[in-house]
Amino acid sequence: MMVKNDIGKYLIFNPCGEVSKNTRPLSTRKNRLSGQRLGILDNSKWNANKLLRGSAQELSEIIEFSTINYYVKPHGFSNDAPEQLLNQIADENDIVLTAIGDCGSCCSCCIRDAVSLEDRGIPSAAIITTEFVNETRLTREAIGMPDLRPVVIEHPVSSITDEEVNQRVQKIKVQAQEVWLGQRADI
Repeated sequence: MMVKNDIGKYLIFNPCGEVSKNTRPLSTRKNRLSGQRLGILDNSKWNANKLLRGSAQELSEIIEFSTINYYVKPHGFSNDAPEQLLNQIADENDIVLTAIGDCGSCCSCCIRDAVSLEDRGIPSAAIITTEFVNETRLTREAIGMPDLRPVVIEHPVSSITDEEVNQRVQKIKVQAQEVWLGQRADI
């Protein structure tokens, strides 16, 4: 659109518009994981429990956590975790593992939960699947935390065998540590 202003100059407006956004920093990464309090946030998606409990078990075999606390989102996977729960998790934990982002809405909410915990100073590893890498990039950009690094496992998750769950757990074990320590490469 082109408009002539009161001093005779033309102003040209970009019809696409521009969105200004503020970038939010990640929380401070950990120097070590031993002695940390690990929080597990389960969004109640099918197999999230198996992936998270398996990952917590595998991680606890190589890292001496001071505690492992388990939380389940009360309103399901397609909603952000309630503020009260996020505050409780931030008060009771030093690092968090959350899952699972294997569909559009649950992926978005999983990333939003991780960002909310990062805003509270808690390094958070959100587990997503390969099918939702692009959506994760867009979500973290849109909410202002482009440096958030997710854990990425193979899709699907809801209809896999115990052996396939274990294969994904092995990837989570490695990548989650990289996220918390600030060593995870971008997706």
